[in-house]
Amino acid sequence: MKRGPESKRTLELINLLRKKAVENDAGIWKKVAERLGQSARRGAEVNLYTIDRNSKDGEVIVVPGKVLSSGSINHKVTVAAHSFSAAAADKIRKAGGNCMRLDEVVEHNPKGSGIILME
Repeated sequence: MKRGPESKRTLELINLLRKKAVENDAGIWKKVAERLGQSARRGAEVNLYTIDRNSKDGEVIVVPGKVLSSGSINHKVTVAAHSFSAAAADKIRKAGGNCMRLDEVVEHNPKGSGIILME
């Protein structure tokens, strides 16, 4: 019985993250790849109120799972996640923030410096 992701997109993302972790000596991408490689039942789900409470204006947040819309966000943050609920993405944009895919944030910041990991 297979454990872990079966989606081709997810497997390609995990391979990219592992490659970038080795190339740039960036442990954060290795950690994100490990979390994405776990079974879906153990996947990270982070609500907006958690992001709002644990971040400051202008920070970059990485969620190795899905961002959900419970709560609100009151400052500009860039959130990179594997997926977003439609309402969560809308609330982040209305607060002046930005939603990114994980592969986009890896290309913009290959060393992973200044990134906050939320699980």
